[in-house]
Amino acid sequence: MGLEKFVTMPESPRVESPQPERMRTSQWARWAIAIGLIVVVDQASKAWISSLLEFGQTLPLNAWLNLVRVHNPGAAFSFLADAGGWQKWFFIVLGLVAMMWMAWMIHTNPKRPWFCAAMSLLMGGAAGNVWDRVQLGEVVDFIQVHGNWLSLVFAGGFFPSFNVADSAISVGVVLMLVDEWRHARQFQGAEKDSA
Repeated sequence: MGLEKFVTMPESPRVESPQPERMRTSQWARWAIAIGLIVVVDQASKAWISSLLEFGQTLPLNAWLNLVRVHNPGAAFSFLADAGGWQKWFFIVLGLVAMMWMAWMIHTNPKRPWFCAAMSLLMGGAAGNVWDRVQLGEVVDFIQVHGNWLSLVFAGGFFPSFNVADSAISVGVVLMLVDEWRHARQFQGAEKDSA
């Protein structure tokens, strides 16, 4: 009857859960390294092409790929390229705002690594092109894909020239769409299970 006073049950060992802030910091470090690598590779490739080719020069590599050196004051597909100069500041501000939003999305979605990887690719690409705009007022593009198979969509069969930053942005968009599709399927599956 009064044994409870004398018998003490051993406490179960405490399992220390990882500290959320420490986890977020290490995850942020991983994404920051990825972003930094994209920017470094992008800027190094642009410096290399600028030392290799004169402005407007083309170096054919094979039947469908050229290295070129062109400068684009506009956005993708030369959107607003002939806008008169104001677009430089517009795209710098737009890029900075987009990067802040992407940083926030990485911060608020730590349990979605594919999504964070997509945001890192987008942010690294945006940072590389914003750096060009700040330094040069325009973006250096140097990869040119061409062929008859492109002539249905692009004049002369030449896809608009692009760079490493643009490639990172394109891969990031695809990865984000795939992750959103996967996330939506998981959400639908959870709804069916709860019904």
